[in-house]
Amino acid sequence: MNTCSEIAIFKVPKENRARVIELSLSVVKEINAEKTVILSHEILSKTDDDEEICWHLIWLNVEAVALVSKKWQSFPSTKELESLVTNKVYYGHFVSLF
Repeated sequence: MNTCSEIAIFKVPKENRARVIELSLSVVKEINAEKTVILSHEILSKTDDDEEICWHLIWLNVEAVALVSKKWQSFPSTKELESLVTNKVYYGHFVSLF
């Protein structure tokens, strides 16, 4: 099975940025608690807008993404994380074409 890359871009006010980063790292740990399905992750800052941050996650496979999506609201950190994000600019999953 092919791994799956996730790109998610969020608008986060400067005063919430540190907490959003902390919660983002917590969510990855919570998702991987039962089984490692996020193989690697980065949290990036847009070069010309420090209120935009990006998650770049490498998932085990597309099936893992689908299973976790169904459980998203059950993770302890997600509700607060979502409350601190002012806009979900982009969210998508990609697999290699070769």
